[in-house]
Amino acid sequence: MGNGQHEKKAVDGEEKRSDIAKTLEANEKVAPVYKQLKEKLGDEAEKREKRDANKRPDDQDREKAKPKIQRVPIIMREQKKFEKYYQPRWISVGPIHHGKLQHETQYKLALATKFIHNSGLGTEALYTKIKEKIEELKNCYHEDVVKGYDDDTLSWMLFFDGCSTLQLISSYVNSDELKALKIKTDQVALAQQDLFLLENQIPYSALKVLMESCSKEKCDQLKGSLKEFIRCNVMAPYKYKKSLKIEIEKPEPAHLLELLRSVILQHPKKRHTGFVDFLKVINKNLTKDDGQGQQSFRSVQDLQAAGIDLKPSESCSLRDITFTSLCFAGWLRIPPITVDDLTGPRFLNLIAYEMCPDNIDTDYEVTSYISFLDSLIDYPVDVKELRSAHILHNLLGSDKEVAQLFNGIATDLVPSPVYMNVIAQIQSHYKSKWRTWMAQVYHDHFSSPWTIVAFMAAVVALGMSGIQTWYTVYSPQ
Repeated sequence: MGNGQHEKKAVDGEEKRSDIAKTLEANEKVAPVYKQLKEKLGDEAEKREKRDANKRPDDQDREKAKPKIQRVPIIMREQKKFEKYYQPRWISVGPIHHGKLQHETQYKLALATKFIHNSGLGTEALYTKIKEKIEELKNCYHEDVVKGYDDDTLSWMLFFDGCSTLQLISSYVNSDELKALKIKTDQVALAQQDLFLLENQIPYSALKVLMESCSKEKCDQLKGSLKEFIRCNVMAPYKYKKSLKIEIEKPEPAHLLELLRSVILQHPKKRHTGFVDFLKVINKNLTKDDGQGQQSFRSVQDLQAAGIDLKPSESCSLRDITFTSLCFAGWLRIPPITVDDLTGPRFLNLIAYEMCPDNIDTDYEVTSYISFLDSLIDYPVDVKELRSAHILHNLLGSDKEVAQLFNGIATDLVPSPVYMNVIAQIQSHYKSKWRTWMAQVYHDHFSSPWTIVAFMAAVVALGMSGIQTWYTVYSPQ
């Protein structure tokens, strides 16, 4: 894009933001709120300039009580091609990227103004609710993140960002509101990415304070919108995520990213498979276990050559990976996933959250899931087979792009033992020579209806020939 096009785009953006400002100022109902917010933003900008001039070196946070909102671990930033996936592009939330996106102010002003107006409370009343909780909210951040912010500045930031975030989520669910706010589809897509970045989080407790300061009816509506927003951002086909049960406060999440993680890691329902379990016990007794050893299968193609069929799991929980082996056949069930432009940023930030030094309660489930998926994908043809099995739904582009995405994300990841039992079961099946031989025979001679018909015809012909021979030899003269 040439300089002239950049300048034109910048001018168009300024004109659009100016239109939003004029619309808000002309509305008698919201104009006082809008002007009050705008004046406060001007004061806050001056404080930010002074703070930036006096920044001190970062100190290491020694508190380990619970995961804090913090910067992405350095090890995750080593892949420069993914560094952009940790930075907001349309809306910044919280102190880490505060003030870096100059174009966002008018949109956040419009969103916050609408939220305050709909809340039935004034700006000062809502701001005071946040100010009263500032010590608790400050403790949700890593020390180096909030260093240099006084309580008034941080309170205002969390209040303003919290109001605009909740209104953006509510407007996303009720899409007509986005049009009224002049927020376009491409901006909504960027907002979806931004609100699930590790460095771009606001404490859920701040959102909760703002929601519960409204009337009960409004609070319920906001929490319902939040649930639907999380559901929409689960990386799975709609028919799977529509049945998800989403609890947003049992237990209360640290922020939106953790809430999304808890939803995609729900424990799947137990299935009644008594007869299959019985057959599996028999199958296990007939199978010699040689201690497994290191994983030796390298891709989907390797598994298929050993008679292992791929099927989608019944749920979209990343925990719902199972393997069943009966005789020479095996079935690997993997939760279905939709791959699009948001998949890379989403998984990288979930992995970064699991890798935070103070996140001591994690079992690295998302990290392990990506490592497992990476072990199945070596080439574009592996992605093609996963698509054919309705496990991967590719909205990103070519199969090669999907393979490169997962191979890139999984670089240097160290999985936990979450899926080790499944991997051991697959390895036992894969290393069995008789199973591989039987699977190959089945694939070569019985994989299509026509080969089965031909085999049955041959058996019938052979049987008829035998009967005819017997009749010729032993029939009465």
